[in-house]
Amino acid sequence: MTPELWAALALGLVGGIGLWSLSSRVPSLGRPRLAARLAPALADVSPEARRLLRPPVADPVPVLGLLATPALDLFRRAFGGLLGGDGGAAVRLARAGRPWSVEGYRLRQLLWAVAGGLAGAALGTVSAVQSGPAALVAGPVVGVVLGPLVRDRLLVAEGDRRAARIESELPTVLEFLALSLSAGEGVRDALRRVARVGSGTLADLLQRVVDESAVGVPLPTALTALADELRIPALTRTLTHVVAALERGSPLAEVLRVQASDAREHARRTMLEAAGRKEIGMMVPLVFLILPVTVAFAVFPGILVLQTQL
Repeated sequence: MTPELWAALALGLVGGIGLWSLSSRVPSLGRPRLAARLAPALADVSPEARRLLRPPVADPVPVLGLLATPALDLFRRAFGGLLGGDGGAAVRLARAGRPWSVEGYRLRQLLWAVAGGLAGAALGTVSAVQSGPAALVAGPVVGVVLGPLVRDRLLVAEGDRRAARIESELPTVLEFLALSLSAGEGVRDALRRVARVGSGTLADLLQRVVDESAVGVPLPTALTALADELRIPALTRTLTHVVAALERGSPLAEVLRVQASDAREHARRTMLEAAGRKEIGMMVPLVFLILPVTVAFAVFPGILVLQTQL
């Protein structure tokens, strides 16, 4: 295929997507379906009806979100089983601290799929010279599939790093809370002090809990919602004990000290496990690089002497 034909194919593809997106907004062609007409009457009992009544996606760019809504719906139907449900995506976004909506995240995955398809097409064009015309088809398909998966793995890795920071900050924050409670402050005042004085991811999360409590949300409810949103085992375990102590009237300062001790013990075990894995990994260069070179230095002079005498 000539470069002119590739340029014509790319321009035709872009123009077709644009015309298809615009034609879906024409009233005579894009009139509401039966489900959309019934959605206002079923909004109280049907989550799907509430989803249909939500405004069109306008993230990250309003015009892009408006034009990409048909493509986004098609993308979610095609890759829904591969990418997981919206609940799992919401948890991953919360763990990573991203303020995106699930629809905005799906739109970003769609953009990654488009970029992956273009990159796969470019690589397939280069590989087609040696591998044959099959690479022209396999390259875009593989790129379209790998693009959203790579974006999802990046989000998971970002969430894991943020969860590790929260777990590392947890013992210090708990000890500070226990100290404030022992000094005679109330639970909300202690949380407010830690959120104001502290700096870090966990302090920001506690500030959000304090703000929710200030507008009327019960403190146990706000703490439980935070644990359910992030789903970090150490934080969930701690907040569960704190909520139980608040509901039963147990001495909260002692509970926080015990939880801080458990968090430090968990961090120590995690560090020992990581050190054990690193120790096994360090055996690879030792066995396959350093040891053969040492043996070569020890054996080579003897071999050279024997060859000289012979």
